Amino acid sequence: MRGLIATLVGLSLIATPALAAEAPSAATVKAQAALKKTLPFEDRQDFDFASRGYLGTLADPVIRRADGDVVWDLSAYDFLEGDAPDTVNPSLWRHAQLLAKSGLFQVSDTIWQVRGFDLSSITFIKGETGWIVIDPLTTAEVARAAYALVTEKLGARPIVAVIYTHSHTDHFGGVKGVISQADVDAGRVQVIAPHGFLEEAVSENVIAGVAMSRRATYQFGLGLTPGAEGLVNSGIGKAVSRGTITLIAPTVSIDHTGQTLVVDGVKIEFQITPGTEAPAEMNLYFPDLRILCMAENANVTMHNVLTPRGALVRDSRAWAAYLSESIRLFGDRTDVMFTSHGWPRFGGEVVRDFLADHRDAYKFLHDQTVRLMNQGYVGDEIASRIALPPVLARQWFNRGYYGTMSFNSRAVYQRYMGWYDANPVHLATLPPADEAGRYVAAMGGADKVRALAQAAHDKGDYRWAAILLNNVVLSTPTDTAAKEALARAYDQMGYQAESALWRNMYLTGADELRGGVKPTPAAGSPDVIANLPSPMIFDLLAVRLDPAKAGNSELRILFVFTDRGERYLVQVRHGVLTAEPAAADARADATLTLPRALLMQSLFTGAPLAPKVASGEAKIDGNPFALQKLVGWFDKPAGAFPIVTRPE
Repeated sequence: MRGLIATLVGLSLIATPALAAEAPSAATVKAQAALKKTLPFEDRQDFDFASRGYLGTLADPVIRRADGDVVWDLSAYDFLEGDAPDTVNPSLWRHAQLLAKSGLFQVSDTIWQVRGFDLSSITFIKGETGWIVIDPLTTAEVARAAYALVTEKLGARPIVAVIYTHSHTDHFGGVKGVISQADVDAGRVQVIAPHGFLEEAVSENVIAGVAMSRRATYQFGLGLTPGAEGLVNSGIGKAVSRGTITLIAPTVSIDHTGQTLVVDGVKIEFQITPGTEAPAEMNLYFPDLRILCMAENANVTMHNVLTPRGALVRDSRAWAAYLSESIRLFGDRTDVMFTSHGWPRFGGEVVRDFLADHRDAYKFLHDQTVRLMNQGYVGDEIASRIALPPVLARQWFNRGYYGTMSFNSRAVYQRYMGWYDANPVHLATLPPADEAGRYVAAMGGADKVRALAQAAHDKGDYRWAAILLNNVVLSTPTDTAAKEALARAYDQMGYQAESALWRNMYLTGADELRGGVKPTPAAGSPDVIANLPSPMIFDLLAVRLDPAKAGNSELRILFVFTDRGERYLVQVRHGVLTAEPAAADARADATLTLPRALLMQSLFTGAPLAPKVASGEAKIDGNPFALQKLVGWFDKPAGAFPIVTRPE
């Protein structure tokens, strides 16, 4: 079972220099220039807000792990100077310049943020005796560096509380870089989070973790090198730091809007917003300061209603409704707003207009997708038609650097209607490679299709060229000419993309067409894994069971966790693994008695259990070969499976 849980969270790819890409074409240069004329580049308010209160940054731009490997390099984005090159959409370039500003920033008399050290930002609020920290980044190394910078610039103060605004890793994973479990156990530090945080935090990506992790390499461009020809940013931040993901369970749960705490002398009102950007999320209001924290519910870009890496579809209607509630609760009482990504906004009218216009964008997305859906249009048709009204589209914070109207409208369609578009031809479609081969044959063969694609490419019709060439590549993965031609189309589409994620996905696709799939090492988080509910462990085992290996065999194994007083009966029959809490008289082929932590260690590290049985740390009663038999039925997740080609 080696690596069974190791891919749950935390990817690490070594970025390598991009293979030879095509230079920007005349059509791309023209498209970049045309887009630049449509947007208010003369508006410099964001640059003022993003720079305001800057106090400095680290003297050494490189943050490392204990083993010396680089976790983060603040200088990697120094290329974002001057006007946009033709290889980057000018709107995305502007956005990347804003997100590239890194260091310590003063938000108010008692609030500071460290920005640009990770995908997210970390916030420090001055209490009576110490710091209240909001969202301690993704990994411990960058959080520790941020805390060190705060200490250097503002003086040494203890951390008395950590607040997780929501259940995504980039908002809790660095917690052990700023506090320890011992601090919490001793009552020196509170950890505050929305109701349901822990379950959502540890279950995010668990069942489909391998597939989501692989797709995340495309979404975040984890194999791309930062630069004008590669990774520019990730839409809501520069990139994901590559250090150690940690977790400390909350000690205080926020379960209703209006709940109020006084933390180290700082009064905080909470707004619970489940089902918006995260299943467990909350906004924070500081009434004595007239400052609002909108977590990740309001951003410097349109967000994702469905992430390209995969997730459950979010509710854009509820998202808009909670933004309306935020305006109603806090709008007239707010002078400054900050979030967990991007930069703050200053001035009550600025904040209210921002929240209202951002709300209107999500409401428009939902309502107009449903209106078109009820007129009979399907997801792809809606995606090609829907666009924000110009008054909303010209607002920089509604641009699609992370989520896009096109992608999100299909997510809204999926939430209501599912994948099926009601056309019977799609009830039983052919596998992609099979269908592609038939299309290529029907069009006269690969040479003919490549010629048609080249003609489309020469006209700047890269989407059509990519569609044509994708059929050739899927049907004949060894056709290197088609793969290079498709990569060239993806180059141009990546250069033109306003969405950072679309750019990352196009350029990663091009890179893999040229150089093949890179290894995808995954580093699991012991802290996250240790907090998995026991039933979820068996859910993971269930989705690894290969029914062809199990055949018609039946097996019953009783797991007894001595450290938790838990008993689970695992049964395999008909190629299905189920697990239920076991009664005292449950009968099984074998009983495995051990501390749950020992089983988790085995699952996480691949360490065999036999030595533990020999030493008496674990015990097997009944059929001694039953566990070995069960393990033999599990398959190994593919991990670095192909995306722009197909698995063999």
